[in-house]
Amino acid sequence: MYPLFEIPTVGGPMLIASIATFHILPSHVATGAFWMAYFIERKAITQNQPELMEFLKRFTLSILIFCFVTGSLTGVGIWYSATAISPRAISGLIHNYVWGWATEWVFFIIEIVTIYVYFYTFGKVSDKTHLRIGLLYALAAWISMVIITGILGFMMTPGKWLSTGGFFDGFFNETYWPQLFTRTSMMFAIAGSYAAIVAGTLKDGGRDTIRKIAGRWGLGGIIAGALFTLWYYTKLPASALENIQQIAYTSMMLKVSLVVGVVMALYFLLLALGKGGFVSPAVGILMMVVLFAGIGGGESVREISRRPYLIPGYMYSNQIIGHDMSAKGVSSEVDKFNEEGILKNYPFIPEDLRVITADNYLKAGEVITKLECIACHTMESGGRNSLADLESGLTAEDIVADILDDLASSYMPPFVGTEVEKRAAAAYMAEVLTDGEAPDAEWVVNGN
Repeated sequence: MYPLFEIPTVGGPMLIASIATFHILPSHVATGAFWMAYFIERKAITQNQPELMEFLKRFTLSILIFCFVTGSLTGVGIWYSATAISPRAISGLIHNYVWGWATEWVFFIIEIVTIYVYFYTFGKVSDKTHLRIGLLYALAAWISMVIITGILGFMMTPGKWLSTGGFFDGFFNETYWPQLFTRTSMMFAIAGSYAAIVAGTLKDGGRDTIRKIAGRWGLGGIIAGALFTLWYYTKLPASALENIQQIAYTSMMLKVSLVVGVVMALYFLLLALGKGGFVSPAVGILMMVVLFAGIGGGESVREISRRPYLIPGYMYSNQIIGHDMSAKGVSSEVDKFNEEGILKNYPFIPEDLRVITADNYLKAGEVITKLECIACHTMESGGRNSLADLESGLTAEDIVADILDDLASSYMPPFVGTEVEKRAAAAYMAEVLTDGEAPDAEWVVNGN
């Protein structure tokens, strides 16, 4: 049912998270790699080490194949899945930051053009010109990160935007600078890990030199990233820190990212000390997988800690607008939905479900439950964060009293809707999701 996009068992948020987390690998390699490439090419030229140029050719070609193919596919995948799963949130972001994305796309086009020019001009232009082409790519890629980080930070800490609605008031938010420096540091760590893989494919001179360089850049990125991450956490709102402490999954993923950080630091240290002879392409790929697990942990913490919002102080995670935004002329939907009903006011609800009756209350309850809960929960037993499992054994009355009436005190959005809609949702959860006892239709419709 539009605009609901349900993915059984896995859930929509996990789909977005999986695509977005993988996207970080090619995007951050592509962003950080050419700063390293610029350094290596200068070294090759000034110290007369032509064997390093063979690495650069392989490095650039692999970036073209891996980063620009998988990065482009996952980039589109993020847009497609996020638009299908959270259309109102994407609409809100586009209305605020369409020119930010447009600017980023300009620099992305520069990236595409310059990396092709860089690769196909090896040995065909002067050393100085070739270096400048590589530097132009590196700058364009990093500026893309500068822009995207502002939008990502806005979704955690919208800052003064909540009162002014201004582009830059939301862009340069409380977490912008620490997140930008964290991502900049981590792009060097990710690029270092990737460079070690490519270095493992070399069979002659330059392999050990590249491993040492990759280790130094990677270790520096990990250490700097850890320090900037600490700065980032000092800028998080109290509610986010509370979520990190109270939600078991978030605490676990934070520990995963910390363990991975230590493992990767040791790995880079061995490379930097010239002890990386054991690093074959297979070992390098394995360490990249480990790094991916750490990225997944960190991104999970960042995403879940902003609950119960998609845009804190404005839009709840279920896309219901929870607060007035007078600067944009937008009013909270909570009071209206509580008074008149969510079914009556939400778009695309079938007309025969707008008013709850003894005949349609289960179907209406299903729609209400999915509207308000599907952003974080799956419906079927065994699914991720399954409502059926969480509410197993509860009656409809229990669900109302123990869960729906108490949501506002947790990291979940409050239930929004009339008392009849609340009972209909509870009836659906109790009878259909958990195969429990069916409540009386009279209780649902009239509360008796």
